Amino acid sequence: MYNRLLGIAGISGLLAVGLGAFGAHALSEVLTTQERATFETANQYHFYHTIVLVFIAILYARDESKMLRMAAYAYIDGILLFSGSLYLLSTKNVMGIASWKEFLGPITPVGGLFLIVGWFILAWYGFQYAKVQRFKKKLGPNGDRLLDEP
Repeated sequence: MYNRLLGIAGISGLLAVGLGAFGAHALSEVLTTQERATFETANQYHFYHTIVLVFIAILYARDESKMLRMAAYAYIDGILLFSGSLYLLSTKNVMGIASWKEFLGPITPVGGLFLIVGWFILAWYGFQYAKVQRFKKKLGPNGDRLLDEP
């Protein structure tokens, strides 16, 4: 899973850079100011959550936690739905898919919800992991509870 997740993060980063460059150069003259802002928002969120995927892959190599896997899937789904729908909505007129607005509009908040869920799961994992680490520090070398600890 670690290798696959790191590979997905690499592809996502590659796409984020490519789409960002495409938006800045090829689309800059054909998009309206609002469409450009929407495209840039999609690209920013795409980048942010790709970086988080890299960190989750690194954490997962250390701890193959189900929570980390769930967070990673939430981020991947969020990137696809949130950023993907914003990319398409911002370029709908250029791509000739203006009729898709009714379909794509409701997808964006669902993608945002997946991103929020990913952050929630990551926070939950962090608090749970921190508890485990504190507990381990209170144990002796044989796993026995130390007497001087309350």
